[in-house]
Amino acid sequence: MTSTADTELEERLRAAVWVIVNEITQEESVVLKVTPTPQYVAALADLVYTQAVTLAGDIEAFAEHANRKVVSADDVLMMCRRNEGLKDCIHTFVSDLRQQKMAKKPSQ
Repeated sequence: MTSTADTELEERLRAAVWVIVNEITQEESVVLKVTPTPQYVAALADLVYTQAVTLAGDIEAFAEHANRKVVSADDVLMMCRRNEGLKDCIHTFVSDLRQQKMAKKPSQ
């Protein structure tokens, strides 16, 4: 990819994150009976995007450390090892995916 394509992709990703963060913020503002400012939504979207980029880099580093070019579910689980709640949620999600994959395999 060229740097122009990289820049365009990053802008599209940032915009997509902003849309989702804005939707969640608007939904929660009704429940909490508050009015978020556009600056708040923009700052929160930037924080979410930055955190996602950081986590993605960490996950890629775990895969690279294991001499793999492809990220696995184990890399994601390793990334969240210090957050028990998140680790439990992701472990359950991965287990469910693996069970669905096994159920779809034709019997041999």
